[in-house]
Amino acid sequence: MGALVLAEGDTFKPPGSADFELPAIFGSGDWGSVTKPMIMVVFSVIIILAYFLISTRKLKVVPGKNQFVAESIYDFSRNNIAREQIGAKDFRPFVPLLFALFTFILVNNIYGIIPVFQFPTMSRIGFPLALSVLVVYPVYHYVGIKRHGFGHYMKKELAPPGVPGFVLPLFIPIEFFSKFFMAPLTLAIRVFAAMFAGHLIIMVFTLGGSFLLTEVAGPVKIVSPIAFLFAIAMTFLEAFIQVLQAYIFATLAASYIGAALAAEH
Repeated sequence: MGALVLAEGDTFKPPGSADFELPAIFGSGDWGSVTKPMIMVVFSVIIILAYFLISTRKLKVVPGKNQFVAESIYDFSRNNIAREQIGAKDFRPFVPLLFALFTFILVNNIYGIIPVFQFPTMSRIGFPLALSVLVVYPVYHYVGIKRHGFGHYMKKELAPPGVPGFVLPLFIPIEFFSKFFMAPLTLAIRVFAAMFAGHLIIMVFTLGGSFLLTEVAGPVKIVSPIAFLFAIAMTFLEAFIQVLQAYIFATLAASYIGAALAAEH
């Protein structure tokens, strides 16, 4: 769970953002070092590919457990995310992208509650930001421009019908800043903040319970099991949030694509 938190005497040092700065496994420098989250991200791709390739290698009419889970995840991405947000007419080309986003974020979130890994890679802002800025938003704007043309698309985004002319000099810069700068940032921050906060809370209860049990004398020790129970409860809650945040990210990506394709958005 990140770096060790030191206890000096009867003083408990709570975990913080520094505990998310993991040392390099090999290499050095900002660009030459390889850290645990980097390896976990690559490994998540291998896990996803291996699972779905193995599960669908011998498809059966009556699916086995692995095939059923794989088909359920794909069906959920296809119908509950892509079709629902983009529409029955246009959703099919975007199913692979949204399926990949959902499963990739899901696996990297769930790392946070898996022993040995115990670190949600999406708690490092660079990963969700890369997905948002380098994947979702280029696709979102590209499909909108391709369908409507650059001029019409920009007019729809920045000066939609119904906005009074005298307001446009103020409205257009605000919309431009919102659509092209803040929107990709907020998409990334949603999953980052949830993973960061959830992992931090679990660390607080786990390390706090351990400190109370080993470093504090007297009747206060009896509080430590309560802290551990809270850590367990928060782990289950965090598991739910990890799945939810993967769904929210993919759903918002689909909604942006759907809005870009729509005649009026």
